[in-house]
Order: sequence, then C-alpha cells, then structure tokens
Amino acid sequence: MSRLQVDDLRPTGRTGLGPATLPAPAGQFGWPKLAAVAILLGAALVWAYWPTIGKMVAAWSKQADYSHGFLVPPLAVFVLWVRREQFPGVRLGFAWPGLVLLGASVGLRFLSGLWYMDALDGFSMLLWLAGTVWLLLGGRVLWWSLPAIAFLAFMIPLPFRVERWLSYPLQGIATRISSWVLQCLWQPALAEGHTIFLGPHQLEVAEACSGLRIFVGVFALAYLYAVLVRQSWWERTLLLLCTIPVALVANATRIVVTGILYQERSEEAGKKFSHDIAGWGMILLAAGLFGLLLWLLRKLFPQEEVADIRDVLKRERPSS
Repeated sequence: MSRLQVDDLRPTGRTGLGPATLPAPAGQFGWPKLAAVAILLGAALVWAYWPTIGKMVAAWSKQADYSHGFLVPPLAVFVLWVRREQFPGVRLGFAWPGLVLLGASVGLRFLSGLWYMDALDGFSMLLWLAGTVWLLLGGRVLWWSLPAIAFLAFMIPLPFRVERWLSYPLQGIATRISSWVLQCLWQPALAEGHTIFLGPHQLEVAEACSGLRIFVGVFALAYLYAVLVRQSWWERTLLLLCTIPVALVANATRIVVTGILYQERSEEAGKKFSHDIAGWGMILLAAGLFGLLLWLLRKLFPQEEVADIRDVLKRERPSS
C-alpha cells in the first residue's frame, strides 16, 4: 500500500491555515511516529555533536573574529519567521532521499576526524540538519528552510589555514590603506610590512586587525538582505560583491582612528578604542555603509509597483 498523503497545510492569507490534516489510519504513518523520529534524530544530533558545539561556543567566547556566532542561530530562526507565509506545507510520510544527506554528513564527519579539520565537523552538522528536515518534512520544506540552514554556516569557525590565507593579505591591504589615509590627514605615517610608523609610535596591524571579523559580519548582512528582500538577481550579486570594499573601509577606519588617538590623546586611549570599542563599533559602521549602498540603489533604480488589471477593474466597477 502506498504511503498516506494528506492535503497540504498552505497559508491562505496573513492569518489562518488551509485544510487540516487527516488522521492516519491505524498501522500507518502518522504524527506520533513523526515526532518520535524527530526526537530520536535530534537526540542523536546533540549527542554526536556535543564536543563540536562546545568548541564552537569556546571560539565565540575567546576569539573576537567569531564573537558574532552567538547571534547566528537566533537570526536563522528570524529568517524562518520572515518566510513563514511561503511555507509550502507538509505531507505525512518519510522522504527517503533525506537519508542521502544524513549519510553525507556521517562521511564528512569521518573525513574531519581523519584530517583533523574541526570546520568540516561543523559543516557536517548542517548536512545532518538538512537531511533531517528532508526526511521528516519533505523536499519542499527543505527548500523553504534552506536559506536559514545555510546561514548557520556563519557560526562555524574557519579552518586555520583558511584564516591565515585570508588574514595575511588583508593585513597588508589594511596597512597600506590606513597609512595613506593618515598621510592625507597630515599625520606622519609610514607603512613597512604590517607596521605603521606614526611619529614616535608603532601600530602593529596584527591578525586580529586584519578585518576578517568585519568581512564575515558584512557578508552575513548582505546574505540576509539577499534572502529576505525581493530584488533582481544583479542587485543581489552587486550587494554581495560590495562586501569586500565595505569591510576594507570599515577596518581602515578603525586603524586610522586608533592612530589619531595615539597621536592626539595617548597610547592608552588608542589601545582602549582598538580593543574595547572598535570591534562592534566597526560592525555598526559597516552596516551603515551597507545601508547607504542600499539607499543609493533605490534612488538610482526605483522600483515601480505593477498593478493587476483585474484588481483595478474591481475597484473601479460601481457596486450594484
């Protein structure tokens, strides 16, 4: 006998749902079995990935580049909430292709242990979550929730080699841009390697000042906008590409302000700003620059509302 299928739970408007699901006959798949399998897979996820989750939380707490990790899961839930009207509904029954993703997550985790790469372990957790959604709720629900699941990737610390590969060139770019801006502001700045000689002071542009944290934060903002706001594909692509210059400008601003405080106030004031204020402050600055870019796009390419001719005729037709 084929599996029981019921009417979709489709949103009928901004309030209420469509037809209710029918109870499954005895001996067939129903909501109790669905809940039991969901609890089993959830418990397996927590048990298997508890050490991985602990390492991620430790990285969020101790490394400034990943302190945004605490905000990622709530924002992923927010993405689902914003997209709730697009929820496609569920059908009772297992979607067996979801086992492919579950198997892929197990394989990826095996490779992470074999190669000692904690980041692969974290990404395998996302595959496990996607496979669970596909298995229990179907492919349409997986497609609906995929933007939120993909957003969870921002909470996973990058592999050490990738960090070094990104941080080193970013350090050099930040040093040169900041030195040039300081010279334009009549400051005696001279860049050499990753060091800015500023009068009697030396500013070391270390890995923590490379801008990797700001880059990840700005890219996350761009991703959220591309997912939540309906725009043309080229506008979304342009926003994602602009994350690089926006992050560079924000990071250079942090170094320039630190250098000016070194010169005009004291070394203590510069260090306090750089360590205590600049981290989240530059994320806010980057968000402001990103918002300015969005405002310019709206001004240059205004959106025109397209009206349905049937709705217009209904409004113009005199009531009988």
